[in-house]
Amino acid sequence: MCGRFTQYEPRSHYIEVLAPDKEFASGIDDIPIDRYNVAPGTRVLLLNQRDDKIYLDPVSWGYQPGWAKESKRPPMINARVETVATSRMFKPLFEHGRALVMADGWYEWKKDRSDSKIKQPYFIYHKSHVPLFLAAISRYHPGAAGTSEDDGFVIVTAASDHGLLDIHDRRPLVLDPVKALEWLNGDTLWLAISPRP
Repeated sequence: MCGRFTQYEPRSHYIEVLAPDKEFASGIDDIPIDRYNVAPGTRVLLLNQRDDKIYLDPVSWGYQPGWAKESKRPPMINARVETVATSRMFKPLFEHGRALVMADGWYEWKKDRSDSKIKQPYFIYHKSHVPLFLAAISRYHPGAAGTSEDDGFVIVTAASDHGLLDIHDRRPLVLDPVKALEWLNGDTLWLAISPRP
C-alpha cells in the first residue's frame, strides 16, 4: 500500500454496512466526509471498540514511538499482518488498540518499466462500490485533554493477490463486516481473522 485512500461518504453510510444494530457512542450523521486523498500525518476517523460500544475518533495516521523520534526515524504508516501480533514494535498496539479505517478505496502507483520516474496511478475499490474496512492498530488516549505525542495508527497490510500483484506486492488487509467486528473485539483469537494463504 502506497499511502493514500479515500473516505468521502457520510459516516452513516459506513456504519449502516458495518453494524446497523450496534450501539455507537459517537455521533453519526449524513454529511459526506469528502476526503478524496487522505495522506499520512493527517487525522482520520478511526473506528474502535471500548466497553462494548463502537466509537469514531480522529487519530493521526502514522505511529512514531519515542525511541523512533530520538533516532529520527519517520512515522510508520503500515504494519505487516504476518508479524503484527508478535513484533516488539506492534504487539502492544495489536493487543490493546485494534481499529478499523473506513474507506471507499485506496490508491496504488505502478512504475513505468522504461522510466521509473513515470508512475501510473490506480484507484482500488470494491466492484459493488460498498465501503471497505481496513484493519488498523493504534495507540491514543481518547479521554485525554490534548493529543499525546505517541498517539497514532498504522494500517495492517497483507500480500497482494487476485490481480493486484501486478500493481503492488502489498495491499491493506480489507475485512468484510463480520470479520471487521471480530477484529475490533480484543478477545477475538488471531487465527479467526488472519488471512488464509
